[in-house]
Amino acid sequence: MIQDVFCKILNKELPADVVAEDDDWLAINDIHPQAPVHILIISKKHLTDICATTQDDVKLLGELLMATSKVAKKLGLEEKGFRLIINHGEHGGQLVPHLHIHLLGGKRLGAKIVN
Repeated sequence: MIQDVFCKILNKELPADVVAEDDDWLAINDIHPQAPVHILIISKKHLTDICATTQDDVKLLGELLMATSKVAKKLGLEEKGFRLIINHGEHGGQLVPHLHIHLLGGKRLGAKIVN
């Protein structure tokens, strides 16, 4: 069984600051925020990354994108805007091998947010 940090959060083995939840995803505050609002929308289905998805995951991917909209609206980010990021692999900056989307907002974001 795969036990990355997000699996442990999903299994309630580790605490997290939950913002919202649905059958397919969990939204939590990032513990190392890169913006005033930095939410992680985590797939409840364990997929290591975006390239691990198949045609069978089309509905899940749609649910994850709809989750970003729902959470952004809940947090009041809709009017001024926000950024979505899906990191993939070492060069893409993926730190946890579990599909998730970063939702960042709460300030004007520049062209580059990574050091």
